[in-house]
This record gives sequence, C-alpha cells and structure tokens, in this order.
Amino acid sequence: MLVMNEMKTLRIYTDGACSGNQNDENIGGWGAILEFGEHKKELYGGEINTTNNRMEMMALLEALRAIKKPNCVIEVFSDSSYLISCFKEKWYEKWLKNGWLTSSKTPVENRELWEQLLPFLNEHSISFFKVKGHVNLNHPSTNVQKHFEKFRQWNGNQMTYDMFEHATEMNNRADELANIAMDELRR
Repeated sequence: MLVMNEMKTLRIYTDGACSGNQNDENIGGWGAILEFGEHKKELYGGEINTTNNRMEMMALLEALRAIKKPNCVIEVFSDSSYLISCFKEKWYEKWLKNGWLTSSKTPVENRELWEQLLPFLNEHSISFFKVKGHVNLNHPSTNVQKHFEKFRQWNGNQMTYDMFEHATEMNNRADELANIAMDELRR
C-alpha cells in the first residue's frame, strides 16, 4: 500500500506484452511501477490467450487498484498509443454517447476493461503521457536526442531531458516485469 501526501505526484509507468499476439493461443503479461517520491512498488501479472492491448490496459488497471487513497494527482506514462490516445483524446466520451459503439458502429473492444478504468478518472486527477517503448538509451546507435524531441512533441515542452530519461528507463522496467509474468506462465 502506498501512503501519499497531497502535495506530491504519484507516477505510474506501465507496459503490456503478448507473445503470439495474433494467434488463438498465446501468453500475455503486464508490468506496472508506482513511484511516489522515493517509494516504488512493482506489480506484474499475465493471462493466457489475450491481446497486447488487454495487457496494456491491465497494467494501468492493476496499478490504479493498488492506490488506497482517493483524490491523488497521478501521471501515467505508457508506450501504448491505444491507451494514451483514448484518454488524451477522450474517445470514451463518444463511446459512452454511442452506447459503446465506435465511430464505425462496431462494438468497442475491451469494453469491460474500459468500464473498470473510467471510474478512476473521477476518483483522481490523472494526466497521461506517451513514451516510446523499447528504447535503449545506452546503445551507441540510439539517437537519444531524436527520441527526446519526440517525447516532448507528444507530451509538451515542459518535459525535461531528465523526465524523458527516467520515463524511458521505467517503461523498460515495466516491459521487463511483463516478460517475467509471461515466463512464469510458461512454466
């Protein structure tokens, strides 16, 4: 359980993975890191026969469920365009208005997970930020400046290099946690 003071921001870093995503039989995993000041909590889990998008959503859902205090200021960092775009562009408002149908009049995928996530928007003040996944900042061929510029383009010029570097490192750790979950399911 995380104990929070109202002046600090809780940061959540999430990632999901699915080995064999397009196959009928596959293994998925998710990882999440909750960071509050100097305190960190790592969570992970997985499912058989799932999708990458479901695992991305489960990472956020389980992280939010781990918060025991209401009215928190939360920043979520994820490499899932599906997840981040839904919240930043408020896709869910149109889905609710259209009876959980997309603009092409098809049922919204993962509705049951979206329905579990949406109440947290009223319980907390949550901001969403996109991170590029699988970036090795220490590899000589990585154009770190290019990735930093993209991070700022997605999230705003207030983002510093230190924020970018830390969010990237935490996203990589969340990916590691998702892979741990998949390895445990394989056994």
